[in-house]
Amino acid sequence: MADFCTGPGEETRVLWRKHAAVATLAKHAAGSYRRYPMKPLEPVAAALIAGIDPAQMLAWTQAWSAINTGTANLAGLASQAGILASALSDLPGEVALAAPAPVEAVTADGKISERAHGDHLVLRVRPGALRRVLLTGHMDTVFAAGDAFQDQRWIDAETLCGPGVADMKGGIAVMVAALTAFENSPDAALLGYDVLINSDEETGSLSSAPLIAELARGKLAALTYEPSALPDGTLAGARGGSGNYSAVVSGRAAHAGRNPRDGRNALLAASDLALRLKALEHDGLSVNPARIDGGSANNVVPDNAVLRWNIRPRDTAAAERYADALPALIAEIAAAHDVAIHLHGGITRPPKPLTPEAERLFALVRDCGAVLGQNIAWQPSGGVCDGNNIAACGVPVVDTLGVRGGAIHSPDEYLIVPSLGERAALSALVLHRIATGAMA
Repeated sequence: MADFCTGPGEETRVLWRKHAAVATLAKHAAGSYRRYPMKPLEPVAAALIAGIDPAQMLAWTQAWSAINTGTANLAGLASQAGILASALSDLPGEVALAAPAPVEAVTADGKISERAHGDHLVLRVRPGALRRVLLTGHMDTVFAAGDAFQDQRWIDAETLCGPGVADMKGGIAVMVAALTAFENSPDAALLGYDVLINSDEETGSLSSAPLIAELARGKLAALTYEPSALPDGTLAGARGGSGNYSAVVSGRAAHAGRNPRDGRNALLAASDLALRLKALEHDGLSVNPARIDGGSANNVVPDNAVLRWNIRPRDTAAAERYADALPALIAEIAAAHDVAIHLHGGITRPPKPLTPEAERLFALVRDCGAVLGQNIAWQPSGGVCDGNNIAACGVPVVDTLGVRGGAIHSPDEYLIVPSLGERAALSALVLHRIATGAMA
């Protein structure tokens, strides 16, 4: 295996040829990244940005990516939390672990069980400051402990492929480096901040949602370190919402040959519900019936089924329209099939509109990018993240301040390495501007 700190070796050059499509995409993305001449920086800002060490950031990213932190891998998450706590300990303030909130899950047979989650990492700095912001990231990935995608490989001299390098071990490195640089500014004393690195973002942040809401309270703004929406650095602006649901359908078993009419087919009712849910779709709402569990032998009318689905409302009005329609639909299906239906779940990520306050924060990020020679733009996104939860608390948030990269949630996930330093400089300058009154 190549030495991760010295660049690609012979084994990696072989992998380049095996992953030519990814290499082409990454090079195209890097080529489309537009730079502009840097404007003169005020001396304090120039000094804090000069302290950023991209080599250290790359070393962090590679070391953290080497730890499997799939959301269900509690041992891996605990190891990662300890290492991140050490990295954050150089900052002022108190680092602590926060226990996950209880989360219920519906099993395949329709029973309710508690789902275990890892602890969340919190740093609180200058809680008494008049100006305070929230910075968030997540340590979990979508790659389970047994996933085949565990190793890193260099695609080219500036592009690293590996589990979580973009989403979001690289983003955490950007956050830590930006805060470290910011603390070297004499203006740092003007700004307080909380840092949250949770362990369950990839599964909806159900065990960290109360903590997100608590930490968001009273903040001027929030910065979240998901990877950029596009490899060229474009940010995600407005976001739709997301909800996950399970319907447990209870019918009545019977012999499929002797007395089928005495049965109440839960599987059939769940299928009917799936079709009717899909019919609720419109331009502002997508509905994805994803899975049905249930049934047994072919000669038994199934008496139990579990339907799971996801919705994506584009805005609050679409979410409310769906919420109004769902109870009547459930009741109608239950009556038509003479079954009982128990609904679980709901909207876990509310839609995130681009409010005037959010537009002001985006403009600040854009202006800081211009000073650094970075072209910062934003566009709507169909994806969701913790930025949705923060915005629902009334706090303006830019939630894609992490690295440039792409192919996230796939074995081809990659990081454009120069973006580590670029994004750290951007965040450090944004923090400096907020500290000196830009969002007051």
